Amino acid sequence: MRNEQVKELLLQALETEMGGVKIYKMAVKCAVNADLKKEWKEYLEQTEHHEEIVRTVFAELELDPEEITPGRKIVKHIGDSLVEAMEMALKAGDPAAAQIVASECVVLAETKDHQNWSLIGQVSKKAKGAMEKALRAAYDEVENEEDEHLYHTAGWSRELWIEALGMPAVLPPPEEEKHVKTAIGAARAKAGREEMI
Repeated sequence: MRNEQVKELLLQALETEMGGVKIYKMAVKCAVNADLKKEWKEYLEQTEHHEEIVRTVFAELELDPEEITPGRKIVKHIGDSLVEAMEMALKAGDPAAAQIVASECVVLAETKDHQNWSLIGQVSKKAKGAMEKALRAAYDEVENEEDEHLYHTAGWSRELWIEALGMPAVLPPPEEEKHVKTAIGAARAKAGREEMI
C-alpha cells in the first residue's frame, strides 16, 4: 500500500466529516418536514462523533490532523459550496424548495463520505499493526451509520421531489421505514414504494 495515499484518504475523510457537521447544521435549518428535521439532527450528532473518531485515528497513527493538501482543500471547497447553496435556497424564500436543495446537498456530501469509509474499510483489510487496528475499529463503528445517512437521505430527496411534482409521495420514504443499510436494500425499498402509496 502507498502510505502517503492512505494519509491523503484520512485527511480527506477528516475534512469530509468537518464539512458534514456544517452541512447538517444548515440542512436542519432548511428542513420543513418534522421527521426529516429530527433525522438530520440525529445525523448531525453522529457526524460530530465521526469527526471525533477520525481525530482519534490521527492520534493513534501520529498523523497531523491540521495538514493541508490540495485534495483536502478541494474537499473543503466542495463542502463550503454545499452550505452556500443551501443558504441561497433559504434566501430565495421557498421553504419547500430549500428543503429539496438541502436533501440534494446532503446526498452529495454523503456520497463522498460513504466512499471514504468504504475505502478505509478496504485499507483496514490490507494494513498491519497499529494502522490495521485503528482503521478497523473506526470503520466498524461508523460504516453502518454512513450507509443509513446516504440511502435514507437519497430516499427523502426523491420523495420530496415527487411531492413537489404533485404526485403521491411516501414520506417518510421507504428506505426509512424499512431501515435500509445497504445498496440492495435501498433498491428494493425504492422498487416497492408504489405499494406504499
